[in-house]
Amino acid sequence: MDIFGKLAQDLKGKHRRIVFPEGSDPRVMGAAVRLKADGILDPVLLGNEADLKQVAADKGFDLTGLEILDPANYPAEAMAEMHQALLDRRKGKNTAEEVTEMLKDVSYFGTMLVYLKKVDGMVSGAVHSTGATVRPALQIVKTKPGQKRISGAFIMQKGDERYVFADCAINIELDAETMAAVAIQSAETAKLFGLDPKVAMLSFSTKGSAKGEMVTKVAEATKLVHEQAPDLAVDGEMQFDAAFVPEVGQLKAPGSPVAGHANVFVFPSLEAGNIGYKIAQRFGGFEAVGPILQGLNAPIADLSRGTSEEDVYKVAVITAAQVK
Repeated sequence: MDIFGKLAQDLKGKHRRIVFPEGSDPRVMGAAVRLKADGILDPVLLGNEADLKQVAADKGFDLTGLEILDPANYPAEAMAEMHQALLDRRKGKNTAEEVTEMLKDVSYFGTMLVYLKKVDGMVSGAVHSTGATVRPALQIVKTKPGQKRISGAFIMQKGDERYVFADCAINIELDAETMAAVAIQSAETAKLFGLDPKVAMLSFSTKGSAKGEMVTKVAEATKLVHEQAPDLAVDGEMQFDAAFVPEVGQLKAPGSPVAGHANVFVFPSLEAGNIGYKIAQRFGGFEAVGPILQGLNAPIADLSRGTSEEDVYKVAVITAAQVK
């Protein structure tokens, strides 16, 4: 059984409720139907019921047993509770009128369902931009205690090989503190998938082979991780070949606990991470599952707009597995 099969098996009978704001998208609906039929979780689809039923009829989906919520027809008492909760959460940053408009947006509505614990998590982004998913999450759910930033990781898998790449989705520029936070967050994600994390802090330099501010940043980030998570196997700064190939790792970083054996790769910038995971995906034939949002105070996932039904299915499994 692969790791997704194991996660799915572990979720059966737990009835985790995951909301899908883009319920009328055929990829999302197809994944939700399968998740319900497989007994993995209890999907909640947002949207106009008539529209959803028309999509289901066109695609041959059976919506039996699936919960559908229409924000436009949400019970008045429940909507009033949600409205007041969001108004309170925004602490004067939005007026009552603005909050009313915000709740017409399915991303805000779905995030409020998570915040109010009506559901356990949310999966969105098949139609909406990353900003449309992340903004409400940061405004309402916010980050975990002690964390200032979130990040986006991909699970890269091919056969029995499985790795974590981050940050590939959120932080355009990473300073040393942010890169260290991404490393610690990504190690936790690795554990979710049964990996014993060995974290490589990536650079174009290995152990001082090159100089410059970009190299210094990665070395400082590595030092911060050692201080904040002393039991975590992490090393850097390190070139990808030194992190991945045992012979190169032994040559460039002898004695390193990570070199040549890394399974978590932390990139020094978003452009490097985004390019890196897509090269592995397109040239290397790896499946890229994600992005998985890390550091939020509740499980919320941001899909790519190029996502497939299978991607939605797997990201929903990950989201449900993150529920504490």
